[in-house]
Amino acid sequence: MKKLTLSTRYPRTIRLAFALGIIGFLCAGLDYFYPLNLPTDDDLFARVVVDSNGRPLRAFPDSKGVWRYAITLDDVSPLYLDALLNYEDRRFWYHPGIDPIAITRAAIGNIKHQRIVSGGSTLSMQVARLLHPHSRSFSGKFYQMLRTLQLEWHLTKTEILTLYCNIAPFGGTIEGVQAASYTYLNKPASDLTRAEAALLAVLPQSPTRLRPDLHPKAAEQARNKVLVRMEHFNEWTQAEIDEAKIEHVYAVHRKPQRHAPLLSRRLVKQARQLKGTVKTTLDGELQRALEDYVRYYVEGQPDKTSAAVLVVDNQSNNVLAYVGTAQFGDPARFGHVDMVQAIRSPGSLLKPFLVAMALDKGLIHSHSLLSDTPRHWGDYRPGNFSGGFSGPVSVTEALQRSLNIPAVNLMQQFGPADFNARLQNAGLQLHRPNGQDNLAVILGGVGLTLEDLVRGYSAFANQGQSRPLRYFQTTQNTPRKPTQAVANATRAPNESRYFFSPQAAWVTQNMLSEIPRPGSVHSISALANHEKFAWKTGTSYGYRDSWAIGVSRRYTIGVWIGRPDGTANPGASGRSHAGPLLHAITDHLDHARQAIAQPDGITQREICWPLGTLKHEQPDAHCHKEHLAWIINDTVPPSWPDRFQPLITNPMPYWVDRESGMRTHKHCEHGHSAAHSAALWPLDLEAWLAPRFRRSALLPSLSPSCAPLSANSREIKINSLQNGSLYSSPANSSELPSIALQATGGEGLHFWYVNGRFHHRAPAMASLNLTFSERGAFQIVVVDSAGNIDKVSIEVR
Repeated sequence: MKKLTLSTRYPRTIRLAFALGIIGFLCAGLDYFYPLNLPTDDDLFARVVVDSNGRPLRAFPDSKGVWRYAITLDDVSPLYLDALLNYEDRRFWYHPGIDPIAITRAAIGNIKHQRIVSGGSTLSMQVARLLHPHSRSFSGKFYQMLRTLQLEWHLTKTEILTLYCNIAPFGGTIEGVQAASYTYLNKPASDLTRAEAALLAVLPQSPTRLRPDLHPKAAEQARNKVLVRMEHFNEWTQAEIDEAKIEHVYAVHRKPQRHAPLLSRRLVKQARQLKGTVKTTLDGELQRALEDYVRYYVEGQPDKTSAAVLVVDNQSNNVLAYVGTAQFGDPARFGHVDMVQAIRSPGSLLKPFLVAMALDKGLIHSHSLLSDTPRHWGDYRPGNFSGGFSGPVSVTEALQRSLNIPAVNLMQQFGPADFNARLQNAGLQLHRPNGQDNLAVILGGVGLTLEDLVRGYSAFANQGQSRPLRYFQTTQNTPRKPTQAVANATRAPNESRYFFSPQAAWVTQNMLSEIPRPGSVHSISALANHEKFAWKTGTSYGYRDSWAIGVSRRYTIGVWIGRPDGTANPGASGRSHAGPLLHAITDHLDHARQAIAQPDGITQREICWPLGTLKHEQPDAHCHKEHLAWIINDTVPPSWPDRFQPLITNPMPYWVDRESGMRTHKHCEHGHSAAHSAALWPLDLEAWLAPRFRRSALLPSLSPSCAPLSANSREIKINSLQNGSLYSSPANSSELPSIALQATGGEGLHFWYVNGRFHHRAPAMASLNLTFSERGAFQIVVVDSAGNIDKVSIEVR
């Protein structure tokens, strides 16, 4: 009987399957216990921030100091892939990771030359060696082959080629084609020429010997070998090869770029999950030019001074330039502090927003009558930057000259809480020290960033719509499942918020466009209607911050100058320091002074002061001063009621005795009185009016039969003081003297002013002591309800 053996008991196919199963089991076990060392999304690749053209701005190495930027094949020039595959591995897409033809050819060559001249490695084998380094021995080569097969088992050909493009060595700490392209060529790998593609294709063969910054001749010779190979395989034409050979390899080693350093750091933190390259909206050429100019400009400023500049394209809201500091890394100028994001007092920069809101609310038109006179609101006593007062001013003049008293008065009429809420709703983040809504906000009593202010001013060019500033390009190397933070960072800023109407936006910026630039008498914007640049300056309390922001159809530009530590820079105002820098930047930009298109619903009409209404709707006698005002939707708000006499109508009706020509009223008028009316200016403006516009000239004297002369004589007189009197402190006392303020005559209440500042109001003959707080010359003025004035000058020693 024939003995059964394994070969007779089981058919050959079963034995083969069994053997393959054992091999597969062993391979699976080895694969489990010895996994591939594949990079993951959690590995810290180097990061590079690029401008809108893909040029590097700033790069950040990984945790080991290696410059390696994550990249996909779509981000690599096809010319590079052609050169790489044809020179290194023509059968890459077909072999299983190991190319027997290449290995045989390499073995024959090595035997022929009695040394290793070629390894026959495929791109897959090179990737396996980079992931799992080994010795140059037979056992090492066998280990590499096993790892190659393992790599091919787990990854597709596209994934393997992508890995090579990310981790191939290019000399020193430079890994991956993107890092090499940025370092040696100052461009992204997507923009490579044929000569550059050939150079980078051969460089990993011997990255130290062929580094173009160290050995340009050797690198050029190696590059030409690749070009000859491409010619041999008919991949590129002879003309293309000849043109590529003309390009020389330059011995230039470009250090990692450090442009827009603060913004780059900010964006990398904000979009931490973005892989490799962070694509920004910045104009690289403009960014570099402004960094150099700002550094030069600040060199002439006092120590500790820094500056910040933000340039925005109004159509897209793309940020084109971002200079967060005057000198990055300079500790003397706090070069690590990003002043674009710093919270500072905006000074007068909020005034245009208030004017636009008040226009929408129907409180004013462009030439409404405002009072620039001494005023106080409780304990709040603001003054103008110049220290003086101008009396009657229009809204346009008050805004152009940045007068404080009219602005605070307008703020009171509009309402601080409503104003602050409108700013917040438009996306401007207010930082209020005490959390209260008060009048001081309009003069800078609040914290804002340059970024928010530029966003707000861009609404003047965007029909009153406020939109988030855009820093990221919409196409990024995002992870498959991006977090909400990444999604927010890379989305297009299409969230528009209503700030004010298109009409109010245009009228306000038109006022600002007529402000002359520093050093000029006439506004450049007045030279041509198509060239207008609206701009506004601001200076915070104590000269801590100097601001200038400008807007045209195309750009919004913001400038801040000051000391990041918050110390004062005496004499540094927005106009003297920030304004010149703003206009220098504007001169550098193309088409920066294009006028903003005027929307429908705006007309120019003649109005008259003091009533503030249309000229043709009032008698000629009431039109004391004409203005050509911008009117929105045919709405012409009249001048506000007199704050001292809010119940008196304007024009004021009165009656005149036809026999005496004197004024009467209903309690004393006679049957032969005639009705008249007078357009009255606010009482607090009397001291600044021409005599013919004062109440004493507009209203006839009151008839003696209407009021006793002893109680209400026509002439008002300060009876407690003598003009030219000298006062001094009592003997043996450091206290300053006090004097009594009392006047006789006049009509109605008496209003007292000391050196132009309102002091108090009182009935006729009422007495109030004035205690001096300092020595010097003083002018004491009293005005009655009819506009009669008396004044004396005294001196306190």
